[in-house]
Amino acid sequence: MILKKGTQVKIIAGKDKGKSGEILELNRKLDKVKVKSVNIVKKHLKPTKENKGGIISKESFIHQSNVKNIVTKTDKKEKKTVGKK
Repeated sequence: MILKKGTQVKIIAGKDKGKSGEILELNRKLDKVKVKSVNIVKKHLKPTKENKGGIISKESFIHQSNVKNIVTKTDKKEKKTVGKK
């Protein structure tokens, strides 16, 4: 399965099963991906001079075996036209 930044994927396992989104970040060393609005975690930040701190929500990584590519109609057309003359 080819995973790249910006690819549309669907979650097939875990607490967010059935959700879909766009890949934001890849970690090939650990085989993990970060998907937009999936696997949201709460992070507590200590106040500093630059930011006021508090509790923020952000995406966390999910293993790439738990995601599946979503093939759109335009992707199918591109694949068919590439091989034929």
